[in-house]
Amino acid sequence: MLKILQNRAFRHMFSAQIVALLGTGLSTVALGLLAYDLTGGDASMVLGAVFGIKMVAYVGIAPIAGAFAGFVPRRKLLVGLDCIRAVVACLLPFVGEVWQIFVLIFLMQAASAAFTPTFQATLPDILPEEKDYTRALSLSRLAYDMESIITPTLAALVLLVASYHELFYGTAIGFIGSGLLILSVALPKPKRDSKRRSIYERTTRGIKIYLKTPRLQGLLALCMVVASIGAMVLVNSVVLVQAVLGLDEIYLPFTIGAFGLGSMVMALILPRLLDVIPDRVAMLSGAGAMVLALSSLGVAAWTGLFVWGVMLVCWFLIGAGYSAVLTPSGRLLQRSSHEEDRPAIYAAQFALSHACWLTCYPLAGFLQTSFGVGVASLVLSVIGFVSLIIARQLWPAGAMRSPYHTHPDLPDNHPHLQDIDHAHGHAHIFVIDDHHMQWPHMKA
Repeated sequence: MLKILQNRAFRHMFSAQIVALLGTGLSTVALGLLAYDLTGGDASMVLGAVFGIKMVAYVGIAPIAGAFAGFVPRRKLLVGLDCIRAVVACLLPFVGEVWQIFVLIFLMQAASAAFTPTFQATLPDILPEEKDYTRALSLSRLAYDMESIITPTLAALVLLVASYHELFYGTAIGFIGSGLLILSVALPKPKRDSKRRSIYERTTRGIKIYLKTPRLQGLLALCMVVASIGAMVLVNSVVLVQAVLGLDEIYLPFTIGAFGLGSMVMALILPRLLDVIPDRVAMLSGAGAMVLALSSLGVAAWTGLFVWGVMLVCWFLIGAGYSAVLTPSGRLLQRSSHEEDRPAIYAAQFALSHACWLTCYPLAGFLQTSFGVGVASLVLSVIGFVSLIIARQLWPAGAMRSPYHTHPDLPDNHPHLQDIDHAHGHAHIFVIDDHHMQWPHMKA
């Protein structure tokens, strides 16, 4: 897996991701302390609003950014967005009112909503070989998981010798380091769409293509599985550990760590696993494991068998399923897009997947607060199970990979989606904005 780090461009991009993630993690810790400093017992409400603002920025800004990503050199765009995030981080220590937090966080997350899809869309151009790209996705997943372990420790060390305000400066240093690393390499130029389109067409094009591609429809349903099950972990772990199980707060990092460990283990074995089994099988199996684990937790709660050990096993399985679904998703996006459409497709995935989280986060909190762990686990499991069934139906199985080809004889008013049977699989033809687009066949 580490062999791909010999690619200088990817090595610098991956390093940029790591330092940016560390900076973002420090800001998460610092924001919690800042909110408590300003509002005391109402800090949770402030943080809830901050998280809502983050999701709104992701859902609303990403498609717009994806529409214009092809008109700005990638390196300049990414470095500029890192500079914006660094400036905002430096302003946060001087905040004196809650509304100022909201404004600055929106600016930072709007920059992130433009940065992340553009960054992700660049990787398959740097690593055109699918095996290399798969390993890059696994490394990226590992980076996210390691950040969740390293950042709290790093923040604690900083707080031993300085105030939480210094954490924001650490965030800025992370973004500056990311920008410098990106600036040090030459990135492939995005291929421009030759057809002139209106602002509205460019903004909605990625989502239109995404929602008319069967395997991406299935991916979106799988994102709902991940969000519904993952929300239980990320929103309610602290309540389950301290309020329901009555354990000390020291148990919380180990509980979240079980989720991260499951994700890391799966990320390590996925590259070899995907060499022998189709993406569809791996992703549907991972989603099924998530649903099974959370429903088992709900049953344990109903039967009086809910103990910390059971929770750790369930969180580990959910983490493994989480990685099994999300890690290969970049391959689906790569296979489902022409080069000129790739930034828009990745932006659509970013926005639509976060819309799932925007729905499931408050629902998980409401169910746990109002009805308890048993009802919350089973209701979210049902949502995940239904989404899994939908994903299985939407994502066709058995399609083989074949070269691109076009159908110039099709009329301009041809339906947006048509399945054509071939001797070796199915061709999915999409007509978007009167432009015939033929996606490659692929191993499901």
